Amino acid sequence: MTEVTVIHLAQEAIKLCLLLSGPMLITALVVGLVISIFQAVTQIQEMTLTFVPKILAMVLVFFLTMPWMLKKLTEFTQNLILNIPHIIR
Repeated sequence: MTEVTVIHLAQEAIKLCLLLSGPMLITALVVGLVISIFQAVTQIQEMTLTFVPKILAMVLVFFLTMPWMLKKLTEFTQNLILNIPHIIR
């Protein structure tokens, strides 16, 4: 296994990690922004007001994107397993 192969596998794993975490991170960002604007407008400074909607939105997005995420992870794993003979040369 060469350095180029290891670097390529690491790059693909990092790309997949960013791709899979993207929807939930974007959801947390948008929900947090909306809640903070709401808090600034109404002057409600309740700390739990930010956490509960974020958690609920992220759980919802997780369940909605779970089939897509599992498909991507399965494709990556299958590709990795099928390329083992080429990798270990």
